This record gives sequence, C-alpha cells and structure tokens, in this order.
Amino acid sequence: MSHEVTVTVRYWAAAKEASGLAEEQVSAVTLADVLADVRSRHADRPRFAQVLQLCSVLVDGDPVGARDPAAVTLTAGARIEVLPPYAGG
Repeated sequence: MSHEVTVTVRYWAAAKEASGLAEEQVSAVTLADVLADVRSRHADRPRFAQVLQLCSVLVDGDPVGARDPAAVTLTAGARIEVLPPYAGG
C-alpha cells in the first residue's frame, strides 16, 4: 500500500494567474490525487479548472504526456510543473 507524500506544485503563466499562486504543497500518492486536490482547492476559481485541462504536466522534469495520472506515483519532494500551452513561437 502506498503512502501519501508531500510534493510541490508549481504553476506557470496562465495557470499561475488562474490559481492565484506560484506554488503550493500537496499531499498525495499519485498525480491524479494531486490534480483532484488542486481542483478542489481552487473550486472558487472556475477559470483554474479550464486552464488546468489544457496544461502539460511535468513530474521532476519528466513530461507526463498521455500517461494516466492515476498510474503516475509520486516520491516525497517531487516537483510538479503545470505548464499552459504557449502562444507564439
């Protein structure tokens, strides 16, 4: 059985603006847990959920891509980067 660990979620650009935070600490087992937690924390900011759906996510610099967030287990101290799509080139 996996145990919760504390990870840091960092928001960039539109995700930072929509959450109102640059980063926050979350206790979770999987990336799916983290995403559910931050959606709940920012439920009073409807734009956050919209932006989050469009974002790419990195765990310790590794792109999650199309992997199921429930299958991405986390280690203590992991850094989760939430990156909105960038406009321009």
